[in-house]
Amino acid sequence: MTSRSTLFASIRASLGVTGNEPARRAAVAARIEQHPRGVIPQRGQLAPAERTKLFAQMVEAANGTAALLPDAADVPAAVAEFLRAHNLPMQIRRGDDPRLAALPWHTQRTLDVSTGASDGHQLVAVSHAFGGVAETGTLVMASGPDNPTTLNFLPDTHIVVVDANDIGGDYETVWQRVRETFGIDKLPRAINLITGPSRSADIGQILILGAHGPRRLHVLIVGESRVG
Repeated sequence: MTSRSTLFASIRASLGVTGNEPARRAAVAARIEQHPRGVIPQRGQLAPAERTKLFAQMVEAANGTAALLPDAADVPAAVAEFLRAHNLPMQIRRGDDPRLAALPWHTQRTLDVSTGASDGHQLVAVSHAFGGVAETGTLVMASGPDNPTTLNFLPDTHIVVVDANDIGGDYETVWQRVRETFGIDKLPRAINLITGPSRSADIGQILILGAHGPRRLHVLIVGESRVG
């Protein structure tokens, strides 16, 4: 008997069940199938414009920075401006996301743009988020060749583009869109939830940014949300 089977056997013994009861199995199957929502906090239940504003505020409350851009074409200039403001090299690494590929990077002649996963030597990464959660300022990142997970964690600075229409008020709304977009049988290998820069206070209860990943997170919110 493995340690796993021993653990489950102990739980079943404590509950007085075998694990084969038809009613219990049906209840579990129904819950998984129906994806019932939990308690929804009111903080993110706002009109579209206010929801976008709350998202930006919560990003900043988590030690990140945020900027609102009227159009996706403004992203390259905003990226270049951010790099200059922080005295960073004019080099970025991005994935093969078609939305990022379609941007007019050529307008920023001093900006060196490369594509692919990070090997740990890039200082700045640019990704496109699947969505955002207004109540916590959290970015929802779907893994794949279009936005490699390594870009989320290895570079020192992470710049993330998110469409205002993709910002939901709560986690349940965004998870529902994940299931609708990919289907439950073709979900990404990983969904990373990012709230602010990497941090730790394990040593002496002193907060250190960049402990396990980027120490800067800058979010570019594109467009105006029209989704209620």
